[in-house]
Amino acid sequence: MTYVLREHTADIAVEATGDTLASVFAAVADGLAAAMCDDIPAVGERFDLEVRAENREALLFDYLDELIYERDVRSVLPVENEASVHDADGVWTLAGTARGVPLDGLRAREIKAVTYSEMSVEETPAGWRAYVVFDV
Repeated sequence: MTYVLREHTADIAVEATGDTLASVFAAVADGLAAAMCDDIPAVGERFDLEVRAENREALLFDYLDELIYERDVRSVLPVENEASVHDADGVWTLAGTARGVPLDGLRAREIKAVTYSEMSVEETPAGWRAYVVFDV
């Protein structure tokens, strides 16, 4: 799984690829962390999260929104993201974990929100690809 940060007018975008849908979701989340901070220290405790939505795009949006919420509430930068994604009768579920790096003393840029602007989640011949724009 890989991600690339892309310039996007006054915002920033993450383009990610992965072999599975879960790996591309985790790659976008890692891209979100990279957009917020250049140097990530090897500290912090792992935490769990779970998100449900009605489709893949809404699940990705809600997952990233939850990571931003965790950043704001726990005062941590979620890194080393892991995810599993399942669709059961039209209900999409993501169970994930992340290492929460304390924001105290960390030089991090503010990402205000995830957006639906230009968001895409698609299966390709090589695996999965996602593109997400974040409001900075």
